[in-house]
Amino acid sequence: MKDIYLTVKSNIKIAAATYELKLAGCDVAPRPGQFLELLIDGFYLRRPFCVADFEDGVVTLLYRVQGKGTEAMTSLKEGDKVSALLWLGNGFDISAYDSPVLIGGGMGVAPLYYLAKALCQSGNEISAVLGFKNQDEGIYIDKFKKYARVTVATDDGSLGVKGNVLDALKCATAKYDGYFACGPVVMLKHLQAFSANGEMSLEARMGCGFGACMGCSIMTTAGAKRVCKEGPVFKAAEVIF
Repeated sequence: MKDIYLTVKSNIKIAAATYELKLAGCDVAPRPGQFLELLIDGFYLRRPFCVADFEDGVVTLLYRVQGKGTEAMTSLKEGDKVSALLWLGNGFDISAYDSPVLIGGGMGVAPLYYLAKALCQSGNEISAVLGFKNQDEGIYIDKFKKYARVTVATDDGSLGVKGNVLDALKCATAKYDGYFACGPVVMLKHLQAFSANGEMSLEARMGCGFGACMGCSIMTTAGAKRVCKEGPVFKAAEVIF
């Protein structure tokens, strides 16, 4: 864990209420699935963000405007300094499967992009199923196509398969021996019921981000675990929803 100041390189809107923030100044690369916490001026608690990409000391974050904190982040401009606590949590086990499928719902696609790059660099053959409410909220689809065979689902059918990620997964032709997933709890719950042969990155409200406050605890088959410390990535079979 390291507390440093990062410099805003860019902060652009890429979809409906969704932004891509690039921060320079990281001297150590994260593992796919790890996260950082940012301290936004005017707010007491830090906010956790998964790593969407990392290259040459620049970390890319994706965020959706949902409250006053993320609204304030849209005002960050090139050259601004932001306090960051990194790298936090445990990431994905990229050696777990030979031909995994990456399953992302909404903003849950963010940590899977950095994972896709790492898997390709390790020689894995991967596919991806990405789900969104509609075409306007679709993000990083073309970027994923550089590394994976992609199937897209939208709730209203405006892009790809009409339905959710499970509907799209059943339509996908690519074979897989396990999955890595991130998205809304309801998506992960139904995915687990469909198959527990995978890993899931969970979201939770965090007070500290490094395991001290116990505020992000969830129940697992091995008892209570902290999303920020033992997670955010868990074996699908161990999570109790």
